[in-house]
Amino acid sequence: MLVQDRATPKSSKPSSPALILPSSHHGDHRRFVPAKSLDFSTWAFDNLYKILAVCFLAATVAALFFLRSAGDTAALLCFDKTRSASSSSGGGIPYPRISWNSVPPIKPLDPSASPYASFRSDRWIVVSVSTYPTDSLRALARTKGWQLLAVGNSATPSDWSLKGAIFLSLDQQARLGFRTVEYLPYNSYVRKSIGYLYAIQHGAKVIFDADDRAEVVGGDLGKHFDLDLVGEAAAPKHPILLQYSHADPNRTVVNPYVHFGQRSVWPRGLPLENVGEVEREAFYTEVFSGRQFIQQGLSNGLPDVDSVFYFTRKSSGLESFDIRFDDDAPKVALPQGMMVPVNSFNTIFHSQAFWGLMLPVSISSMASDVLRGYWAQRILWEIGGFAAVYPPTIHRVDKAQLYPFTEEKDLHVSVGRLIKFLVSWRSKKQTLFEKILHLSYVMAEEGFWTEQDLQFTVAWLQDLLAIGYQQPRLMSLELDRPRAKIGHGDTQEFIPKKLPSVHLGVEEVGTVTLEIGNLMRWRKYFGNVVLIMYCGGPVDRTALEWRLLYGRIFKTVIILSEQRNPDLTVEYGQLAEAYKYLPKVFKKFQGAEGFLFLQDDMVLNYWNLLQADKEKLWITDKAITFFDLFSWLHFVPESWVSVSTEGKTSDWHVNQATLVNQIVDKFPVHFQTSYKQSTTEGRLIICGSEIFYVPQRFVGDFIDLVEIIGDQSIHHKVAVPMIFLAMDAPENFDSSALATVVYKAGLSANDSFTSYYTANVPAIYPLKVHHEYDFVKLIRVMASGDPLLQELV
Repeated sequence: MLVQDRATPKSSKPSSPALILPSSHHGDHRRFVPAKSLDFSTWAFDNLYKILAVCFLAATVAALFFLRSAGDTAALLCFDKTRSASSSSGGGIPYPRISWNSVPPIKPLDPSASPYASFRSDRWIVVSVSTYPTDSLRALARTKGWQLLAVGNSATPSDWSLKGAIFLSLDQQARLGFRTVEYLPYNSYVRKSIGYLYAIQHGAKVIFDADDRAEVVGGDLGKHFDLDLVGEAAAPKHPILLQYSHADPNRTVVNPYVHFGQRSVWPRGLPLENVGEVEREAFYTEVFSGRQFIQQGLSNGLPDVDSVFYFTRKSSGLESFDIRFDDDAPKVALPQGMMVPVNSFNTIFHSQAFWGLMLPVSISSMASDVLRGYWAQRILWEIGGFAAVYPPTIHRVDKAQLYPFTEEKDLHVSVGRLIKFLVSWRSKKQTLFEKILHLSYVMAEEGFWTEQDLQFTVAWLQDLLAIGYQQPRLMSLELDRPRAKIGHGDTQEFIPKKLPSVHLGVEEVGTVTLEIGNLMRWRKYFGNVVLIMYCGGPVDRTALEWRLLYGRIFKTVIILSEQRNPDLTVEYGQLAEAYKYLPKVFKKFQGAEGFLFLQDDMVLNYWNLLQADKEKLWITDKAITFFDLFSWLHFVPESWVSVSTEGKTSDWHVNQATLVNQIVDKFPVHFQTSYKQSTTEGRLIICGSEIFYVPQRFVGDFIDLVEIIGDQSIHHKVAVPMIFLAMDAPENFDSSALATVVYKAGLSANDSFTSYYTANVPAIYPLKVHHEYDFVKLIRVMASGDPLLQELV
């Protein structure tokens, strides 16, 4: 049953300080005073100081009474009414202030109210339960040396019980006295936050964050994780761990599945633009173990994958995944500045990282633990700790249940931006909890979660203090110190296995060196090029898919559409004036080598552009003319055409030609001269402009020309060729780059792009992708040029 109210435990409070009233300065009142008139105004004037004193006393008593009855949380937590100096948004979220030294303790329930009131254990397994106990959960309850704690929610059967487990129903959770209870949704696994606090209160030193489908391999967690860590002084005596190299300061997130033999699988929470990074590490470094306070284990069977992987890799709804990782691969640590997705069903938290167990409540359930993991890893660096990834520790059976894609929206939209933000975030706060509060505040300001999670953080930190948790001490942040150069003797090599992925219908047999080499060459060529994509189709069905496809290759993928969608990071732009939105992107990515514009009705075969000159302009000014394959009598127009503006010409062409002439007359002499030398009077150059490339050295010219055009309604198809001809002469373009583009027009609705697609040209037009099924078809035909794309479908 739902619990609408919870009893707040009464806590002892310090007695109110004695009220000291100011002494009177009106002389000795013991002397004789003659009788006065009883006129009220005269009496009030003569006794004004007495009236004020009485009013002050009454107000003080009332205030003390109100504060005493308002509850511990309200008394200890007050919000600054002025906006924090670090606030940057218009809303101005108030910065919480906590009396850290005045948080009253929360004692375990009385033995009469709970049979486990005095129970204590060093090692706890915390799970959320919504159904009756599973066989996997029964096995967890029998794990030697561990106490299983099951946290219920509104969906949990009221008669739930399991021998060897402690069960916390909603009613029992409400009686524990934790401030965090009031922020938690009733029907959600994030109520595990109550379980974490309960375990800490009852002596936990290590907490295994698990779910009810986890089957511990071998039944012994101690064989998989490092449970007994040592202090800093003895750390050098502990075994050495491999660590990802920090040689590339721009790499902020890694896919650990590659290290453990599954390069084609990625974990939930990995930014989609990083899923194509499948090459193995050139080398590793080493780090003393003993401070891996967060230990992420892998799962055989059904690993922690997102819905994009789950939907695109399933050949049928009845097929079950059984993915295996390399049991013999060494565990690997993450250096400061680099992160990895961390989940809530196979992770060890040591006491130094217990503060990092808090599950956010204002975001979707499929995103909560991943955002928690990135948030916790960033704070972990402040105490000199780090996260490490371990070989398979559990096995989860795939029940062939659909993953809720909509529940992952918060992940795919913002996780990449979150990681960059966290790595760059700094705080001058003096204690760990103050830094945690500061980070939670700034994350609310930046929109990664809401003010509700900020207040939840306040309650969480107070609850930790109230149950006796001691803050770990801060250590110096390595990010702010010069990184030591990696010498030859500091490197260690480990070559991951390439385990078969027969569940994909594509068996990896280890002969993929050429494919991996090609991907690395493509990324090397396009890795600092920004792809700007205009989507005329339904972005809610395709935006993430385009990023998944092209994000493997390009520096980033910017999407424009008339259907603006902040949740999917889709910017508003009209196709008729798409060129006017490009300067904003140019200015944002000033370090990029160049910018490739692409409309979503043209598919890009990036592997055929490696010979193109990235210092020159590309556009389809020399595209080959193709004829309709089904009728040689019909001419198919080229992408770049010259149209006469004399004689029988449409009003639109005449109007556009007039605007072009007016604008060209305003060009500076070098632009004007270049344009007029490349055109013929009385003719208008029109280009479909579905694809073109602007190198960095022409970006300033492009921006200047767009500013000159201003509010004039010159169409994208007219403006782009005009700008190109003004920036440089056509003989200086790299016309061969896009010369063999397949450009077909006049196709019927029944014509499929698979009939004329070829992997031997740089691009093909037209192509329409309206939904996920179209995307899967596209990937399958493109795999003839990039075989690794088979791993996406």
